[in-house]
Parts: sequence; structure tokens; C-alpha cells
Amino acid sequence: MHRWTDLDQVPPGFGPSVVTIGNFDGVHLGHRQVLTRMVADARAAGRAPGTQAVAVTFAPHPLQLHRPDEAPPLITGVRDKLELLASTGLDAVLVQPYTWEFARQSPEEFVRRFLVDGLHAVTVVVGRDVRFGWQNAGDLSTMLALGERYGFSVEVIDDVSTPEGGRRWSSTWARELLLLGDVAGAGEILGRPHRMRGVVVEGDKRGRELGFPTANLSSDADGLVPADGVYAGWLSVVAGEPERLPAAISIGTNPTFSGVSRRVEAYVIGRTDLDLYGDEILLEFVERLRPTVKFDSIDDLVATMTDDVAKARVVLGV
Repeated sequence: MHRWTDLDQVPPGFGPSVVTIGNFDGVHLGHRQVLTRMVADARAAGRAPGTQAVAVTFAPHPLQLHRPDEAPPLITGVRDKLELLASTGLDAVLVQPYTWEFARQSPEEFVRRFLVDGLHAVTVVVGRDVRFGWQNAGDLSTMLALGERYGFSVEVIDDVSTPEGGRRWSSTWARELLLLGDVAGAGEILGRPHRMRGVVVEGDKRGRELGFPTANLSSDADGLVPADGVYAGWLSVVAGEPERLPAAISIGTNPTFSGVSRRVEAYVIGRTDLDLYGDEILLEFVERLRPTVKFDSIDDLVATMTDDVAKARVVLGV
């Protein structure tokens, strides 16, 4: 999959293409259904040979520029989002820097510059609530009119709901569940376990003293941090062997030790020999085991941690 971070990186003569636009935070099942259908459309009989399926997304999230106090925490970082987008079969993704210069384009300027001249779109795939251009002045009727003017068709995708026909799959819903600690529910929307990615840094090494050495994620790790608690999940070393190691993951301030800073740390079940300092790792959250609590004694803490590991083994089937 081609990955561009500026329109100027799109090679001359690229296209024709089928294009969609969105933030795609989390690349949840609703996104995946739309994207895989779009890829199939680009490959369909009757399309010009070599028609490309392209997604245009933004970094940072537009709200971080317009209303930073209201900007949502992102479910996935850019690297993981690109990996997930690539898995849908897309030919290319343009991660457009969302700047004031970009935001101030009129709806027609955006369509002409990016969709027509840049990506040579023959079809643009949008939702019914699409908004684009300065102050969100462009909507579906605007896109349809511009399609007629510039010679591309517009395919309108309806919201994708749960199989039972309930609430629609959305980044907002997945985010709500993660912030409540319901990683299993969020995983159903995402179609996979929620993940975080970051470098392992040194902690207080209390876990090692207690018999449960942990890998502490750096504070700038990518991915939304779920609610405080203990979780069953998986740890993978990004540059290592493609092996998912079963883990018990703790999020919180270590209240038993009067901690202040919030941390994400993972104990690889049954392993005390790992040296992961400086390694980049992925953590995948499968199920919440319990909330974070303050214990009256170290013995109570160790007994509960032992029970956490036993429960994590059952959840993960190891």
C-alpha cells in the first residue's frame, strides 16, 4: 500500500481512483465494511484497468485544531491506523496534515485540488453526513453537485449497525467503552483487541521484587489508555519474533504504594527472564479482570496478583 503524507507525493499520472475521506480512528468494523466494499468497487468489471482504491485521512484530528478542548483521545496512533487500513486491501492512503491552510480551503478548492487534480477520482465514497471545506460548508448535496461539474460519481454509504440492527458501529462508541474499561465490548466494535504501542521504560521495579516483573510503557505511547484496572491481554515485541506473549496488564497509579503518575505496565505470564527495556512493544487488551484497588498489605496485593494471573490464563486459554 502506498503511504503519502503530502499531496505532492502522489506520483504524476496516478489513477483513476475510487476515493473515500474520513478520520478512520480505530478502523472499526463499520470502517472496514465500507473500505473493503470500496476496494471491491475499484476492482469491479467495467472499471478502467489499474483503478486504485484510496483513503484520505488527517493528522492531527481536525478537532485538535478547531476545538482542542473537545478533541477526543485517539483510539489508534497513525502507524497502527495505517497498518489496519492496509489490511483492508487499499492501494493507497493519503495522511493529509490538518493545518489552518488546509482547513481554510473552500469545498470546491478541496475537491478540485485533492480529489480531481491530485487523485483523479472517478468515484467518491461518502456517508450521508459528510462535511468538508472551510467551516464544514460542504455537505452531500455539495459533493453531488461538484461530482457533476468535475465528472466523478458519488456513492453514498449508509451507517453500518450491529448485526442486531442496534447502535451503529462508531469510533465514539468504541472510545466510550474503552474509557469505561470494557475492552471486550470495544473489541467487538473494532473487530480485534484494542492495542497500544510504545517503548518499554524503567519503572520502580516493585513488580520484580514481588515476583511479577513488568514492562512499563512510555508515557507517550500510542493508543487510547483504557480505564484503570487489571486486564488480560497479549504483549508482542515489534522488532522481535512474531510471537504474542500472554500478559496481565495493569493500568493505574499503584495506590498501594501511594503512586501519583498513571502507568501502563504488563507482566508476561510465567516469564521472569525477559529484558525489554528500550524495546517497542504492542499491548492488546482482551478482557478487564478487575478495577484498581488499594490493598492494606503487600501480602494481600501479591495474593490478588497471583489470582489475576490465574484468571488471565483462563481468559487467554494458556
